Amino acid sequence: MLNSSLASAAVFNAESFTLDNGMKVVVIPNHRAPVVAHMVWYQVGAADEPQGLSGMAHYFEHLMFKGTKKLEPGEFSRIVKSLGGRDNAFTGQDYTAYFQTIAVEHLESMMEMEADRMANLDVPADHFASEKNVVIEERRQRTENDPRSLFFEQMKSALFINHPYGTPIIGWMDEIQKYEWEDVKVFYDQWYAPNNATLVISGDVTAASIRPMAERTYGKLKSKDLPPRKRAFVPPSHGKTTMTLRHERIHQASLNEIYMTPAAKDDKKTDLALQVFQEIMSGGSTTRLYNNLVVEKKKAISVSLAYRGDALDYGTISLSGKPAEGVSLEELQSLLHDEIKDIIQNNVTEAEVKDAIQRLQDSAVFARDSLQGPAMTFGFALAIGKDIDDIENWPENIGRITAADIQKAVTTYLNPDKPWHRQPITGFLLPKTTEQSPQGGENKE
Repeated sequence: MLNSSLASAAVFNAESFTLDNGMKVVVIPNHRAPVVAHMVWYQVGAADEPQGLSGMAHYFEHLMFKGTKKLEPGEFSRIVKSLGGRDNAFTGQDYTAYFQTIAVEHLESMMEMEADRMANLDVPADHFASEKNVVIEERRQRTENDPRSLFFEQMKSALFINHPYGTPIIGWMDEIQKYEWEDVKVFYDQWYAPNNATLVISGDVTAASIRPMAERTYGKLKSKDLPPRKRAFVPPSHGKTTMTLRHERIHQASLNEIYMTPAAKDDKKTDLALQVFQEIMSGGSTTRLYNNLVVEKKKAISVSLAYRGDALDYGTISLSGKPAEGVSLEELQSLLHDEIKDIIQNNVTEAEVKDAIQRLQDSAVFARDSLQGPAMTFGFALAIGKDIDDIENWPENIGRITAADIQKAVTTYLNPDKPWHRQPITGFLLPKTTEQSPQGGENKE
């Protein structure tokens, strides 16, 4: 049935329904131009891969462009391009998404092709092998040849011990090299099904116009018995972990620290509070961290705080910064911790909360003018356990956040003296020619 129970303060005025085979459909009307963004989000990602076969979800994303029983390898994208559209895909820990932007008159063709590869993928053996080489080269260029990427990959592995979030989405090199088509085909057969997918369409359409097209295309597919999404728990830690990398390709020392938080869906109020907190601390050049440590104290050349709660199992808060000349990474870390402790002890001001909320609410207004942005917003949120009302009522909900809510969230999840569940992981990146002493300062080798 169409969902008409959305709040009066709705941002996007989305409509939704579910096909008989279990496929969820969300339609976001935007009649500014006769164009649509068409996205299919599968509730499966890198964290759902079999142990020892890391990178399979991402590799399979590549294979989805390698042909079906109706289309030759590469023909999907060639058709999209010939119709004046563009297409792509991406893989996360909890989802895999495929999308096209196309004139509305060609929408049903996109739905037919996407439904076809949902059920009828047929990859020639030579393309299976060649695409594996593409992924291996992607891993080599983006990670193996970048000391920062390797370092951050290891930091996440240390934080998410015993949990698949500690495994890189692209996979470990030795595991990418070893799986075969039979392994990947099992993954496809298990997870790629209409009842494990959400279709999100944003553009010059309505739910009434989309429903018959969805029934003619996706509605023909059969549902499947889906396997459970089994996830391990991250055990508590009993000591601090500090990682250091010195490398000749690092030219500026930097500090990085990652804290664990609950997933957004598990504590929605805390999620909203941390969104406002991020805006207060690191929402621009006039916000707390930059103003205090870069402008006034001149102890850093850059600082930032980033909160990400958009995951099924755990979120993160990351602190990072690059010290000014003569400032050690340990000193910068202490200064960042002091900024957090100040909020725990003295809280943020009501003016800071009001200004941050206003900026965030303004961003929601601007988002309505985008075509693909709303489709991304709904797809991400629904894939990690939120619902349509969470998105539509977000400006109203975030407007209820108080300074006390922020202080409570920071005290619980970002206290450097009393970390939640697991100690943060600290990372020091240093140029090869310097050695950072525990007491601070730099010594030439």
